[in-house]
Amino acid sequence: MAKRLGDWEDSMNQELLRIIDGISRSRNIDREVVFDDLETAMVSAIRKACGQAELTTVTINRQTGDIAATVDGKPMSMTHLSRIAAQTAKQVIIQKLREEERGSIHDEYIERRGQIVTGRTVRWEGGSMTVDLGRTEAYLPKNEQIPGETHMPDERIRALVLDVREQNNQVRIILSRTHPDFIRRLFELEVPEVAEKIIEIKALAREAGYRTKVAVSSLDPKVDPVGACVGVRGSRIKNIVEEVAGEKIDIVRWHESSKVLIAYSLKPAEVADVALCFELGRALVVVNDDQLSLAIGKRGQNVRLAARLTTWDIDILTPVEYNAGLDTLEKALQSVDGVDSQLMDKIVALGMVNVLDVEEVGPDPLVSELGIDRLLAQRVVSRCAEEAKRVAERQASQRQSERAGLASEQLTEEEPVAQAQEGPQTDVQTDVQTDVQTDVQTDVQTDEQTDEQTDVQ
Repeated sequence: MAKRLGDWEDSMNQELLRIIDGISRSRNIDREVVFDDLETAMVSAIRKACGQAELTTVTINRQTGDIAATVDGKPMSMTHLSRIAAQTAKQVIIQKLREEERGSIHDEYIERRGQIVTGRTVRWEGGSMTVDLGRTEAYLPKNEQIPGETHMPDERIRALVLDVREQNNQVRIILSRTHPDFIRRLFELEVPEVAEKIIEIKALAREAGYRTKVAVSSLDPKVDPVGACVGVRGSRIKNIVEEVAGEKIDIVRWHESSKVLIAYSLKPAEVADVALCFELGRALVVVNDDQLSLAIGKRGQNVRLAARLTTWDIDILTPVEYNAGLDTLEKALQSVDGVDSQLMDKIVALGMVNVLDVEEVGPDPLVSELGIDRLLAQRVVSRCAEEAKRVAERQASQRQSERAGLASEQLTEEEPVAQAQEGPQTDVQTDVQTDVQTDVQTDVQTDEQTDEQTDVQ
């Protein structure tokens, strides 16, 4: 009998070890932590059954699964516990395991923050989407969803782990599909050279759902960064575009020269010239008239993304506008005593190509960069400020004239309509008046002739 009891205890101990190993693997909790939680739960059960003893200990052998319990130094068998005590132990172990699992999930996704995870859509609440990640659920807020994109229930979805928060004893994982790093991580998944750091994404600018610009460079001169990212017949970039619901992705070659990089970033427009003003952080880009709309893009999107990509404030000008600004600047500088052609060229070389630039920069850069006298620099800035004011007044007057011309054209277009409505009525009235007058005059003349004839007879 004792042998059977011993065999039964051994079997139960082995079952206990298997259960602990299963919990540890399935919930990603350290095995030792599960043992500690189980021992704590058994202590609570003993105290529930025996009252508040001064000293209660429970030890589980990590190799054999044997349980050794003592109450005030006296050994106790766990088989003597009541059902209520066992229920207490069950509640304690469940609570402890939930806390440990919540901490494990928090630590796991804190480490995965900024990485892509894959899940399936579950439900929608007020525009926000709940995504099942397996061990837990995550939330994809409406403002982190790509505009115009729709998902079906139980659909596979990939997103970036944006943030991990502990809220109301729960781990809240926030996902994003609009963050620029989502594109960066997709390139790492689809382009092995990016994952292996052979190709580096130097800069990235994105307007989710519409367009993204990516600047790439290669550490290996034999590897073409743009071609590697595009793939054979566009296979690699095609997969990324499909993942972001058809969003346009422009891949440009990175260059250390800001002028060259700005020209690359404005593709598909062809750039004629680029002037940089480092003092203002501004780049004046000259494009031909037929390239102006391409350079600006729909609602200014192309130039806006290029500015973010290059970190330069970009102004797009046509050759006529650029030359007009230079002419005005030269005329203003020629009227200042002490300014010669060489000084003019140096000022233009600093990226100041119109009087507004000189006024905004001020005299200090002229003194420090060009080494001219401060009084001369102040006169130059003052003269340019005066001319800038005149230019602003002329532009305001021109805009007012244009508005007046538009208003006049609208009135001119409306006049024929009014005349067409009033013309037939006026003509009818005139015809009626003429007929009446003619009939009256004829009747009068006939009556007078009849009277005269009667008198003669």
